[in-house]
Amino acid sequence: MHYRSFIRIVITLLILHWSLSGAAQASSELPRFLDVIDVQDIYPGADKIGTADGDPVIAPAFNQGEQIGYVFLTSDYVNTTGYSGKPIHQLVAMDVNGIIRKVLLVEHHEPIVLIGIPEARITAILKDYEGMDVGKLVQGTLDHDIDIVTGATVTVMVMDDNILRSAIKVARNYGLAGLQPEQEETGPVASVNPEINNIEDWVTLVREGSVRRLKLNLSQINEAYNQIDDFRASDFPEEGKANDTFIELYAAVVSIPSIGRSLLGEGEYKNLIKKLKPGEQAIMLAGNGRFSFKGSGYVRGGIFDRFQIIQGDTSIRFHDQYHKRLRHIVAKGAPELKDVDLFRTPVDINFNAAEPWKLELLVGRDVGPTEKLFLTFELDYEPPKKYLLFTEAEGQTSSNMESADPFWKKMWLLKIPEIFILGIASIVLTLIFFFQDWLVKRPQVTERVRVVFLIFTLVVIGWYFNAQLSVVNILAMFNALVSGFDWEYFLMEPLIFILWGSVAAALLFWGRGPYCGWLCPFGALQELINKVAKFFKVKQINVPWKIHERIWTFKYLIFLFLFGISLYSLEWAELLAEVEPFKTAIILKFAREWPFVIFALAVLIPGIFIERFYCRYLCPLGAALAIPGKLRMFSWLKRYKECGTPCQRCGNECMVQAIHPEGNINVNECLYCLHCQVVYVDDHACPVMIQKRLKKERHTVRKDTTKGKQESAIAVELKKK
Repeated sequence: MHYRSFIRIVITLLILHWSLSGAAQASSELPRFLDVIDVQDIYPGADKIGTADGDPVIAPAFNQGEQIGYVFLTSDYVNTTGYSGKPIHQLVAMDVNGIIRKVLLVEHHEPIVLIGIPEARITAILKDYEGMDVGKLVQGTLDHDIDIVTGATVTVMVMDDNILRSAIKVARNYGLAGLQPEQEETGPVASVNPEINNIEDWVTLVREGSVRRLKLNLSQINEAYNQIDDFRASDFPEEGKANDTFIELYAAVVSIPSIGRSLLGEGEYKNLIKKLKPGEQAIMLAGNGRFSFKGSGYVRGGIFDRFQIIQGDTSIRFHDQYHKRLRHIVAKGAPELKDVDLFRTPVDINFNAAEPWKLELLVGRDVGPTEKLFLTFELDYEPPKKYLLFTEAEGQTSSNMESADPFWKKMWLLKIPEIFILGIASIVLTLIFFFQDWLVKRPQVTERVRVVFLIFTLVVIGWYFNAQLSVVNILAMFNALVSGFDWEYFLMEPLIFILWGSVAAALLFWGRGPYCGWLCPFGALQELINKVAKFFKVKQINVPWKIHERIWTFKYLIFLFLFGISLYSLEWAELLAEVEPFKTAIILKFAREWPFVIFALAVLIPGIFIERFYCRYLCPLGAALAIPGKLRMFSWLKRYKECGTPCQRCGNECMVQAIHPEGNINVNECLYCLHCQVVYVDDHACPVMIQKRLKKERHTVRKDTTKGKQESAIAVELKKK
């Protein structure tokens, strides 16, 4: 009763906190970074950073009371999504003259950097931005070359683009470097005319500019590299005839009705329109030649790293979720091209199909075993005026009128396939539990379903989706409740958010078992390793109950320790949370520094002999979930009064020894594997069911014997007659 009262008090306080917090805080992360970084490290020469404010958020920098510049976060001004699908946060300090004074990479989740490339190689290029004059950059009088880090091309490109575009926006907003805010539109504003639906042939589309072309031959590519101030560039020329095609690239906006119907055909165009969400547009790219605009980056990391679309101060890099491969171009007279692809622009980018834009093509040349030199070529596009409508402006610029959707919405749109798959898996698991009585009567089916689900959890949810929950998530939640709760922060990770929602629901019905026993990738890895060990007849160790019930408390002590540390410093708690080998074994797939790998193996190896060793004794996440698991409203695991006294069959076979010698199931430790329920209904395994079966068989035998005697007596009487 005392425990339940404590839980009620905690829940009441949390509800009170949320009700008092009112509207969600601003989604900017700038204040968080300013609080933990020294002023001199952010802005050399400043002695104070003022309060972050404004829309977008910015913080003034002062020296002896005089404002000398501004500090801002790139992700507040531009789209900063990298390979990981998550924002790359960079702090930029810029003085009142529009000169960049400092750039810091403060947070990222780029897997390429996390796994194989030292972060120092990435951050070293940030020194090149110190002293950059944004005004000259806008005027085109400043040469700026990207120092590409081999193996992290996209990450460096995103970082460079973030810095430049956000700096230009800040300079314009605050009149720095002689730049003026964008002027209000005074002339006609263009929009796509949906009433024009002409079908044109290929020649007409190219002639009128509906389709734009960039063609480069080998001579042009070699000549461009010869102009680079690097002797290595000309040492590796493209081999072949001078007029051989290097790339022939075509581009068109196919969400403009006439252009789309002409190039895609009526059927494909209708499919496109059905798929386009409000605010989305579609671009077709097609190409021939020895160089492909697609590259292979989208296969490895889901992003097309050889090109980007630029419109005004906005850049678009496409992820594979927004891509569709086409077989050919339908327009009459169109050439057969090797690559024909369709790309949808994300809603939050606010791409205007009626405005000009350009495509930047990034061409790389190997100049060493691990080094490349890059050149950029541009294809300019402007939709033909005959497909547009022109109306008078209402006195505001498009940049002022546009209110981009929160970043978390983009993340959910990017993860739609993964969300769908995870949702289906959650439904399947729910059905398994709701229909467990039917399932457990079929032991072989139960075992196969469990093994298949564990493999799915490990391979798909864990290694592919990287959706591994951690005690850090719980610590961050408590920290947010203390420092200012913001739903947008937790919505940034759709799969993690969905998993936590599933865990919250499951805790009310079944306790921690559904996640720990079925949905935890690291738990699945342990159990599958143990199943392989059993297949090869590896002898299992049975931990004596008196020892087992003492050492399972270790995980609770670890959780309480981490929780206590998090109240002082969440960063320290996150560091110490490496006691969870999840990041090493699941997120990074063991591609990490050797101490982390050794630790992960050290907690996996005992699991060969002691099933779910880490789950039983060390997992702080399992301990954290066990506490609210006490609130479950139902008890779906059935027991007989004979369980434990005298029968110990289920207790002896429970993989995590969650069944006490007295026969009751400890829900804090139960992983809901359903094995005890399989035994419960098995009339050849459970002593109670065996007795019922034997009693039934004896009754049947007696009945058959009596019937036989009666039939024999009748036969004797008939014989006498």
